[in-house]
Amino acid sequence: MKFTDKLKKMGACEVAVEFAAKYSSLQETWDACDRGDWMLWLIGKKAGKSDSKSRKKLVLTACKCARLSLKYVEKNDKRPLITIQTVEKWAKGQGDISLADVRAAAAAAYAAYAAADAAYAAAYVADAADAAYAADVAAYVADAAADAAADAATDIVYVVERKKILKKCADIVRKSYPKALRI
Repeated sequence: MKFTDKLKKMGACEVAVEFAAKYSSLQETWDACDRGDWMLWLIGKKAGKSDSKSRKKLVLTACKCARLSLKYVEKNDKRPLITIQTVEKWAKGQGDISLADVRAAAAAAYAAYAAADAAYAAAYVADAADAAYAADVAAYVADAAADAAADAATDIVYVVERKKILKKCADIVRKSYPKALRI
């Protein structure tokens, strides 16, 4: 079975499958991909349960992507940063951070405006029991960061900024996962 067929079977979006079809292997696709949300989605499909080492690695990577949104947060609003830091501590096993703490931090971030959505989404990657749901939420991190940037910009600036953020997110993902996962 071709790797693009496997992507389809996993539920990858049509645009992602079309992009992948231009390449002869998943690794070539991975190396060329400039969509961090797609990459996080795929990793999420393969990551384990919420307390597994593989899920925590994904969570830390998603948090790095979520940090891209922080420049769009009002200077005095620390809720998104606190949420990201709380999730990172949980994923690293630091302190007495529980999933309940992650949920509480996420709820505080949710009360903030759209830029907080990236941190909120990263927090819920840690909490999700369903790998497919977690992958979708993790992929949302990159989109939420781009959406926050776009709220104050014109359509053309939005497109350019969104592409930049997704590309930065893809580069972050590749640092944590230089090799494409086997599907």
